[in-house]
Amino acid sequence: MKKFLILYIALLLSSAAQAQTIENETMPKFSFAPLIEKVSPFVVNVSAERQDAEKTSSSAEFVTDNPALRDYFLIDDGGKTSLGSGFIVDTKGYIVTDWHIIKGSDKINVILHDGQKFEAQIIGYDEPTDIAVLKINYPEALTFADLGDSDELKIGDLILTAGNPFGLGTSFSSGIVSAKSRDIDMGIYDNFIQTDAAINQGSSGGPMFDMNGKVVGINTALFSSTGDSVGVGFATPSNLIKFIISNLMEKGKVERSWIGVKIASQDETLEISENQTFSGGVLITSVTPDSPAQKSGLEAGDIITALNGRDVKDVKDFSRRIAEMSIGRDVILRLWRSGQLKDFSVQTALRPEVEEAAKPVVNTEFSEDGYIPNLGIAFNMSEEGVAVRDVLRGSPAAERGIKKGDLIKSVNSHPVATVSDVLSYISYASSGDGNLQIELISNEEEHTVNLEIKSVETAEDNTPVATEVEPQ
Repeated sequence: MKKFLILYIALLLSSAAQAQTIENETMPKFSFAPLIEKVSPFVVNVSAERQDAEKTSSSAEFVTDNPALRDYFLIDDGGKTSLGSGFIVDTKGYIVTDWHIIKGSDKINVILHDGQKFEAQIIGYDEPTDIAVLKINYPEALTFADLGDSDELKIGDLILTAGNPFGLGTSFSSGIVSAKSRDIDMGIYDNFIQTDAAINQGSSGGPMFDMNGKVVGINTALFSSTGDSVGVGFATPSNLIKFIISNLMEKGKVERSWIGVKIASQDETLEISENQTFSGGVLITSVTPDSPAQKSGLEAGDIITALNGRDVKDVKDFSRRIAEMSIGRDVILRLWRSGQLKDFSVQTALRPEVEEAAKPVVNTEFSEDGYIPNLGIAFNMSEEGVAVRDVLRGSPAAERGIKKGDLIKSVNSHPVATVSDVLSYISYASSGDGNLQIELISNEEEHTVNLEIKSVETAEDNTPVATEVEPQ
């Protein structure tokens, strides 16, 4: 009986081993190889040459206030050549890449997946989103990438990224969507996809593919204290790229819609009145004369809670959605005014082209005189009255769009003539409910800003900055 039992166990083990072997032989092996084979023809390497190496520091720029955020492009040859990536979006040779790779270049070369090299011309670029479109003259119709729906991406979805790391040539890496709608302080239209895919210098402008081989993003920045990949990269979503690409290919520039309001964040904890039934949205701080907003009756102090029936999350959410509207379209804004919600119809217009204002010189640090740390704002006297001397980056005052040079008219309905007046009324409010209503003049326009005095501990960055929310 004992021998029989041993033989039976041996047969079971043998059968299990054979079954495992068969399973291993028949089980399909997951591989990215088919996907890479499909998308490789779409990916290109981009190199931008500059005759003057000194141009590089000011020409090939990646602009951000966060020192841990770095670009993906690689400077080579003593600063004369920047290397990056791109992808083909049209049979006629149109290519998408990042603007900061080619900015200030004298010559741009594109290398296709089969090694052919072509000189490219710039068709157009959009600095706010760091997107550029190039074109090469190829004798035949090119295979191009389809743009997918980045809104369909879910956190945890598999993605594949392509780039030209360290100038080695086209390389691929895989990962997942780590997060969506990231704001990394690059601009008003921030809406980045975050990924843990290994992406390194030279991958700027490279595509991010979904598992169907469609482009769902374009590599833009990485978060790293050393410059090496640490698994935190950011890509501009394809649904934003579509709007930019179509404008650049058709017109050579991006035409955005505009309604003529300046807006600031609406603090969720700040209630304008006791019967307020919502939180969030954006506060209109001023309305441009003769703009669509003014013609439709919008006023400073209104809070925009919804756009075409969808809730407005924040300043950047509203700015992106208005900018991408077709010009001349009627939109419905739901506003909170005088204790109730009202709907207003506004027709979008072409955003006016204005020259970029010179950035004011700011102090390297605040002096104690006239500075309110709870609000991150400093005051001084000017020829025209009490003025904002500096604003602390990331402070409540900066978030509300207050900027250096604004003139203070009143605090909580009390007219002010001196810095002492301002400090006294703010101090009085801080000992009460903590709510402030400041009337000020900014760019020769009067508007009201609502603030709540917060704890000093909320300030994290001691760098003063002139801050203004651009008109939408």
